[in-house]
Amino acid sequence: MSTVTLGRTGITTNKNGFGALPIQRIPEEEAVYLLRKAYENGITFFDTARWYTDSEHKTGMAFAGMRDRLFIATKTGAQDAAGFWKDLETSLTQLQTDYIDLYQFHNPAFCPKPGDESGLYDAALKAKAQGKIRHIGITNHRLAVAHEAIDSGLYETLQFPFCYLATEKDIELVEKCREADMGFIAMKALSGGLITNSAAAYAFLAQYDNVVPIWGVQREKELDEFLSYIKTPPVMTEELAEVIRRDREELLGDFCRGCGYCMPCPVGIEINNCARMSLLLRRSPSAGHLSPEGQEKMKKIEQCLHCGQCKSKCPYGLDTPSLLQKNLEDYKKVLAGEVQV
Repeated sequence: MSTVTLGRTGITTNKNGFGALPIQRIPEEEAVYLLRKAYENGITFFDTARWYTDSEHKTGMAFAGMRDRLFIATKTGAQDAAGFWKDLETSLTQLQTDYIDLYQFHNPAFCPKPGDESGLYDAALKAKAQGKIRHIGITNHRLAVAHEAIDSGLYETLQFPFCYLATEKDIELVEKCREADMGFIAMKALSGGLITNSAAAYAFLAQYDNVVPIWGVQREKELDEFLSYIKTPPVMTEELAEVIRRDREELLGDFCRGCGYCMPCPVGIEINNCARMSLLLRRSPSAGHLSPEGQEKMKKIEQCLHCGQCKSKCPYGLDTPSLLQKNLEDYKKVLAGEVQV
C-alpha cells in the first residue's frame, strides 16, 4: 500500500483520499454506506466542507464513535472571525466530533495572516490552542494566493487542482510544497469528470510522493475502482502515458474546470457545466446532457446579460461569456445531428 505523509502535519494516509463533495447529491443512507465501506477497505483521509450542504452531516453520521481511527478535513469559507467561529462550531456539531484534524480556509481571494483585518488566521490559532483544530491549511485555485501561502510558512497544507493536465506552474507548486515540508492535497484529480481513465490519473499522481489526491465519490462502482488501487496501484506504462498524451492534446488550453466559483449567475445559467458542455458530451454519457432538462439549461445561455460577473470571478482568467456561447453553438449542432458525439 502506497502511503503519503502530509508534510509537517504528520498525517499519514494511503494515496486515496475520499472527496466528500459528491455525497451531498445522494441519500443519507447511501452516503453513510460509501463512507464506511471506504474506511473499512483502507481509506483514512476524508475531505469535506461547510459549503457542501449536508456532506459534513453525512460524514458525521458515518464515523460517530470512531473518531480516532481516521482523519477528517473540512473547510470554512468565512470572511471574518465571527463567521469562522460560527462555521467551526457548526462543523464540529455536524461531524459529531470535538476536534477537526485539518481545518482549511476555503479558496479565499487573499492569504489570511496574523493581524490582518479579517481576523481569520488569529481565530484559527485560537481554535488550535483550544484543541478544536489540529492543523491549519488553505485551499485555492489562484496561483498567486497559493504561492503566498507557501512563502508565508503559516500553513501546513495546500489543497490545489492537480492532475495530468497540470502545467509547469502547477508542478512548481507541488515541488515548492515539498521543499517547505507542506502537505499537498490534489483536488480535481479527474479534472471535474473530464478525465475518464482513473488508472492513468492515479499513475500520474503516484509520481509525486508528497501528494494525496482526494477522489470525488458518489457511486459504489467509483469507490470500488479506487479501492482496487490500494492493493494494486497503477504504475505508469506506455499505454497509460499515451492516454495522458492524447488527453493533454485535446484538453489543454482554455477549458472550464467546473470549479463553480463563477456562480451564481444572475439569470440562472449553470455556468460550471454549460461552459464545458462540448467536452462533457464527448467524454461522458451524452443522453442526460441532451435530455429536455439539459436543453433547458443550455437554452438559458441565450439570456446571458454579459454583465462580466462570471468572468471577473474565474480563477483561471477565462472569458466565460464567450466560452458559454461557443458551447451553445456546438450543442445546437449536436442536437441537429450535424456533429456526432
